[in-house]
Amino acid sequence: MNKNDFIREVATKADLTLKDAGKALEAILATIQETLAKGEKQQFVGFGAFEVRNRAERKIKSPATGEEMLIPATKIPAFRAGKALKEAVAPPKPKPVIIIETPKVLPAKKRKHKKKK
Repeated sequence: MNKNDFIREVATKADLTLKDAGKALEAILATIQETLAKGEKQQFVGFGAFEVRNRAERKIKSPATGEEMLIPATKIPAFRAGKALKEAVAPPKPKPVIIIETPKVLPAKKRKHKKKK
């Protein structure tokens, strides 16, 4: 689904004009972007959270030259899905039932006693 399809869907569900739904979406996205730019977290309970994560400095080997390169530490935007969103996408699996079978008991072998001399 692209942005225009999304706006059309929101307009239909919220009984808005396409123009108003587009403005609402742009305002939401701008607010999330501004919040992340400040280094803060934007959370929607049940849906998920947008946050900024720190990526550590790391060394890589260039596949073209084989030369080691140092990639500096940086901040990246990230999204963590909430419980309701996860369950909507993939409903929880039923818990497995553990079946314990009792071991079969074999009859004991008769032991022969040694005679004492």
